[in-house]
Formats: sequence, C-alpha cells, structure tokens
Amino acid sequence: MSNRPLLGPLLGVRPLVADGAMGTMIQAADLTSDDFDGLDGCNEWLNVTRPDVITSIHQAYLAAGAQLITTNTFGANLSALGEYGLSDQLEAIALAGARLARSAADDHASADQPRWVLGSIGPGTRLASLDQLSFAELVGATERQVKAMIDGGIDAVLIETAQDLLGVRAAVVGAQQAMQAAGVDMPIIVSVTVELTGALLVGSDLTAVVASLAPLGIAAIGLNCAAGPDLLAGHLHRLRQLTKLPLTCMPNAGLPTLTPTGAQYPLSPTDFAAAMVGFRQRDGLAVLGGCCGTTPEHIEALVARLTDAAWSESVGERSSEAGSEEQMDRGWVSSLYSATDLTQELSYLSVGERANVAGSKAFREALLADELDKCVAIAHAQVDEGAHVLDVCVDYVGRDAVADMTTLIKRLRGEVDIPLQIDSSDPAVIAVGLELAPGRSIINSVHFESGDGPGSKFAAMMHQARRHGAAVVALCIDEAGQARTVDRKLEVAGRLIEQLTGRYGMDQADILIDCLTFPIATGQADTRHDGRSTIDAITTLKSRYPRVHTILGISNVSFGLKPAARLVLNSVFLAECRAAGLDCAIVHPSKIRPLDQLPPDQVALARQLVLDDGPDSALEDYLALFDREITSPVDSSADELPIDQRLRRHIIGGRANGLADTLAAALAEKTAVDIINQDLLAAMRIVGERFGQGQMQLPFVLKSAEVMKQAVALLEP
Repeated sequence: MSNRPLLGPLLGVRPLVADGAMGTMIQAADLTSDDFDGLDGCNEWLNVTRPDVITSIHQAYLAAGAQLITTNTFGANLSALGEYGLSDQLEAIALAGARLARSAADDHASADQPRWVLGSIGPGTRLASLDQLSFAELVGATERQVKAMIDGGIDAVLIETAQDLLGVRAAVVGAQQAMQAAGVDMPIIVSVTVELTGALLVGSDLTAVVASLAPLGIAAIGLNCAAGPDLLAGHLHRLRQLTKLPLTCMPNAGLPTLTPTGAQYPLSPTDFAAAMVGFRQRDGLAVLGGCCGTTPEHIEALVARLTDAAWSESVGERSSEAGSEEQMDRGWVSSLYSATDLTQELSYLSVGERANVAGSKAFREALLADELDKCVAIAHAQVDEGAHVLDVCVDYVGRDAVADMTTLIKRLRGEVDIPLQIDSSDPAVIAVGLELAPGRSIINSVHFESGDGPGSKFAAMMHQARRHGAAVVALCIDEAGQARTVDRKLEVAGRLIEQLTGRYGMDQADILIDCLTFPIATGQADTRHDGRSTIDAITTLKSRYPRVHTILGISNVSFGLKPAARLVLNSVFLAECRAAGLDCAIVHPSKIRPLDQLPPDQVALARQLVLDDGPDSALEDYLALFDREITSPVDSSADELPIDQRLRRHIIGGRANGLADTLAAALAEKTAVDIINQDLLAAMRIVGERFGQGQMQLPFVLKSAEVMKQAVALLEP
C-alpha cells in the first residue's frame, strides 16, 4: 500500500505496536554456516543470502498484528560489518534489508490498517566516547546506511540499543544528512539501553540522555533490550518524568537463563502483554514492542490486550503521576554522565573560567608547555571549587587551536563530570569541541560583529549549534560594535533572540545573553556607568524574556586592580547582578566571597562603584582601602585568634587549609565530642541561618558542609 499516512504525525497520537526480536528468531530458524556464506553471526548478511528467512520473520510479526516492523539492519554499520570484512557492502545490505521489510509490510497493509517500516541502526561494536571511532566516521557511515534504507522504502529511522551519547548524536547527524540529501523528512526515534542501575554502558544517567538528545530534533525516545518489563519499569517512569517527547518501550522477554540448548527467556506472551499494557496506561507509550526473546506470540498477545483496553485511546491520556516539574527537554546541559539545569534555584550557574588561556596564566603556561596533566588538574580544581560548567578556551596565537581542543576534550570528557562550554572565535574549533564532547555543551559565543548573513561567522557558529543541539552564549555585539548603553544592549539582545528562535529554531531557555562586562575602575568618565548599564539591561531583559538566561564574565569589571580589590569588587558586582536577575556567571569560584564575609567599608565603596551612585572620589576612596593591603583581608592569617573562633572560621568560610593543625590544637583543650557539639555544630547553625536569610549562597554552604565532613572525619578516631 503506497499511499500510507506519514508516520511522524501519528507518533504520540495513539499507541502503535512494533514487532519483536529479530536475532532470537533467526537463531530459532536453525540455519547453517552455509546460509551465512561462512560469516556466522552476521545476521544482516542474510538479507542477501537468505532473504526468504528474513521475509518470513517479518510476515510472522505482521500477521500477529504489528503495525511497525524493523529492518534487519541492526548491525549494518561500519564497525560491526568491519569485523566480517563487509564494510564495502554496507549500502547493499541496508538496501536489501529495507526492501524486504517494505515488501512484507505492503503485502499486509490495508486502507484501515497501514504498516510502517523502521530502519534499524544498532550501536556497533565501538564507542565514540572512548575514542574507538571518530565522530566523522560514524556520521559518514550512518549517512550511507540511512540513504540506502530510504531508497529501500523505510518510514522512520530507529536508533536502537544505544549505549553512547556521542555515538547517538553522530547517528542522528548522519541520518539528518541522508534525509536532506534525499529530499525527505521522516521521524528519528532513539531507544537507549540502560543497565540495572539506570545508566547507559558508558555511565550516562537518564538526565544526561534527555538533555543531550531532546534538542537534536528527534521524534520520540525510549528504552529497549537489557532486561524485562519488570526491571525497566522504574527507569521508564523516570524517563517519562524527564521529557514530553513521545515514549517508546521494547523490553526483552525477561532476563535470559543459559540452558544446554541456548538462552531461554522466561516471560510468557500473556505476562509480557500485561506488563506492556500497564506501561501504556501509566506512562503513555507511543510505541510498544519487544526485543530479545520476544516472538510473534508475544506481539499477538500485546495486540489483543491493547484492543481489549481500548488501545485507540490517546497516548496523552496517561496516569497523572507520570508528569513531573523536572521535565527537561530544554534549558539543560550535560556532561557524559549527568545533566545540569541552566537555572539554579538557590544560586547562580557557576561557569569556571580558569581552563582558558585568556583567563588563567597557569592554564596558558601549562598548555604552551604541552603539560596536559596540569591543564586537567586546573579543570578538576574548578569542579572542586563548585563550578557547574567548565569554560574551555585554547585560542592562542601561533598554536593549532583545533589540535589543542582535540587533545584537551578527549581528556576532559571522561575525567570531568560537569558540562563543557566550548569557547572560541573560530567555528572550526567550536566544531571539533562539540564533536568530541559527549552530552550537551554550550557554545561561547555567537554575535553579529560580522553580520548575520549566509557567509557570516554567526551563521557558521549557528550551523554547529543546530547540528549538535548545543546551547549558546550570545554577546550583545553587532556590526556597530559592543553595546555599552542600556538601550543598545536591549536592542542587540532582542535581535539575537529573534534570530536564534526564528531562523534557527532555538528554544528561549537555551539562549544565554551576555550583556557584556566592562572595567569600571579605569578612572575614565565614560566607563564609570558601564556596571550600572549592564545591571539595568539584565533587569529589563529578564522582564521581557523570562525564559531566556543571562550570563556575564564577572572578573572583567575589576580589570587592572590589585587582587584584594578585585576580589571585593567582583563579589559585589556579582551580588548586584544576581539581584537584577543574572542566571549564570563565568567566574573563578574561589575568588568570590559572600558579602557578609567582607569588610563592610570595602563592600559599601565597591557598591558605589558598581551602581555609579557615589561621589566623584569613589574610585580613589576605594583604591585607598587597599593601598596598605598585601593580600586579601579575607585570606589573612588567623593564627592569633582563639581556638573556638579559628574553628568556626574554617566552617563558615569553607576553608580546609590548616584544618588539621587547628583541630590538633583544639584537642589539647577539649574532647572531640565537645569540639563537634560546641564549635563545629554551632558554626554550621550560623551557616544555615545565613543561607535562610539569603546572606550566603548555596555553593558556599556546600563548601562549609564539606569542611565540616572533613573535620568530623579527622576527629572520629
């Protein structure tokens, strides 16, 4: 039946039944080595050598009532076929598999019961996140496979049993390129396989899965393989809580047991069908089917149960408990392992600035000396200090930034469990960073300095953003230069948001507008208003676009000052920007302090500079406070303080340096229990009170808690 309706618009409207296992059905066919041409185990080669066997399996599932059948192309990929020396046959195998499924589906289709074909793409035998196969190789091979399957008549692409986020992204990109080349638009469904812990093979949890894959434009997402319905139930419900995308589920017929005749799957067709109908009612499944061990009998039982349960009911009509305020299709970024919300409820999103050749002398010197371990250590330190995201910039004149980014991201992606912000003015460097970083990254940055036409740098950057589903930092810069006044900042920001959402289809929550930070301590009259202009622009921007995020590089505001003066001014500027609605800040977390930990006179004068509401002598008065300072007042020695005050200072300030010595001195005066009850817990109460009053932000509370934990561990013996 050639005039079947398009599958895409039906996904999520009513539940559709897919077929069951292909591999275990082939095993049951009792084939010989001759059937495989001696390539035993290469099931996809049967599309060529024994098409009758594959066709009979498709027909059995169609006769059982399956509306969606899956091509026998699970292993028709570069790495899997390469193990059999069949890489050059990739297109032929994929084309044959698609044609067999299409022919069988058309034979069983009718006007009131159309049948659709899903083009299967398996994970292969090598993982991109482990550098076993390059992103470009995966994209190219997937494009070849999907183009052949399109020619063979598929209706959708099914990327299944996915175990590696970077590999999935490459497969999606390859599939999209194949569709563009063929002039067609069809849905892409991604089905991941989770371990019993709920994480993928490489360690990605479901928050990372959704944050990374939902922005790629996929049509549905789900789970398959690994286990039976009983062990997937909790993970499926978790997935439902995280996304509004249509959901799919194709579990095994239980966990197999090994017998003398091979693997046996314990779940009967009746029990399988009952479990799947329960999933549909609770989690609103769009596609229900089976994986290893399921047979046409399992699918027949499922179809019967769905018919009995009024299966034409809308997918959207599901149990009320299935929803969740945590749904995260947009506004999240992720590392390989877990996701981070761009909106931090109790604090700001801290973007570590030191893995940047322009922001850290130590990082720059380590990079120039090719001391990669030191570069990674600096990144680790940013994580330890509370950074939620790591800004990575290697642009340095005379260096090969593409090579440097390649080397660094390959190390960071497996060792740093926070998302990355790929920072470069070169689209080629951005591209390689995104191709190597699993999860969902941020591009820093896009702007209109060279215009926004087809050949502009803006267009090149946004091509990468769309290709990889990245969030973007958008600077208030246009053809006329950097926006300094409030009106200019808002004008450029509005144009950026309009372009990013209208032309490039971005969700507002994925946009981070940078209203720009300028030095305000230059002594020049035309710079003294810059801090206030940025703050006022943030306030208005957040009122106009509440879902858009705002971001600033904080430290530029204090450029040129002594370290102690910079720490105070940066801390005050950040606090004022936060009060105005700032969501994210590029900072060195250890160089920011809660204002109640700073001398009041320094805070007051710094606030005058930031808000530009002080006397003409405000800058001179502020600098005079630090003329006699050698180090920051908050970092000065406290050896002269009484023991109890020194202990509380460690906890409230979140400072572990010297903690062991202070505790040793305290133990000479009182017992460990008294130290905990009288000093440490009292300090933590102060931390709690300050947090409750809004005087202390969450990152500093967490530092205090960590020092408290270390102190108790030292006292425990």
